[in-house]
Amino acid sequence: MDERKMMKEEFIGMKVRIEKCTDPSLQGMEGTVIDETKNMMVIESREGIKKVAKRIATFNIGGFAIDGRKISYRPEDRIRKIK
Repeated sequence: MDERKMMKEEFIGMKVRIEKCTDPSLQGMEGTVIDETKNMMVIESREGIKKVAKRIATFNIGGFAIDGRKISYRPEDRIRKIK
């Protein structure tokens, strides 16, 4: 699987790690995506449930570093918009 295909996948239920973030308290956080909207990912981690704005973070999902700005679509729209 390549990065483009991964960006089209359903993220709910996947393991995620925040690689880079403008909020230093979120950088390095690991957990499971439990919900996703156009602008946010809701991640369940050891510290609890955190809402992370997509546009401020780079996520490691499935071994790929994915810039949150590239996936700032509703999950159902992302499949069509990412080419």
